[in-house]
Amino acid sequence: MSTVTAAEFTWPLGDDAVLIPRTVAIAEAHFALVEANYQRLAQWFGDAYQEPPVLDETRANLVEAGQGWLDGSLLPLSIAVKADNGWRLVGWAQLEIDRRARSAEIGYWLDTDFVGRGLISRTVTAVLDHAFGPLGLLRVRLCTTIDNTRSRNVAERMGFTQEGVLREAAVFPTERRDLVIYGLLAREWRPPARVDAPPRG
Repeated sequence: MSTVTAAEFTWPLGDDAVLIPRTVAIAEAHFALVEANYQRLAQWFGDAYQEPPVLDETRANLVEAGQGWLDGSLLPLSIAVKADNGWRLVGWAQLEIDRRARSAEIGYWLDTDFVGRGLISRTVTAVLDHAFGPLGLLRVRLCTTIDNTRSRNVAERMGFTQEGVLREAAVFPTERRDLVIYGLLAREWRPPARVDAPPRG
């Protein structure tokens, strides 16, 4: 069970779910979540999740993510739902930020048992609100393999425009696949529903 009893802060996604910082403080819970999902994720992430996770490597990755959060180059988040003794981690989201270009790339994934509950839509809405609001970004990119129908549906539902296809740009251990590039500009962003604002620190 990938449960954390406390978090540095929580970013509400409604009454039943939150985003919390994905840092080394939640290493064990994050490790458990990845361990339960890496085989399924391997089909969508050619550069990650191809091998079983290792706790020490997970810790190191989370330390790096925390540093990115501090220096403003990364917004690393975990998606969590209410549990009896705290929050249960059920997914991952992040925004890789290029401050100079005032742009970013968004990514996300969800535990298979929680797909179809609107958690990704709420997460992406919250992150885009933050990107185009407090962060002052002008553009967000979303990339996915051409056969990832769920992710492409999210992009289109959120108002992204398909900008092109990079042929065989997604490299997997046994094949190459086309990569679809979506873009959303700040002036185009229209939140589909209200999501609570993140806490101010």
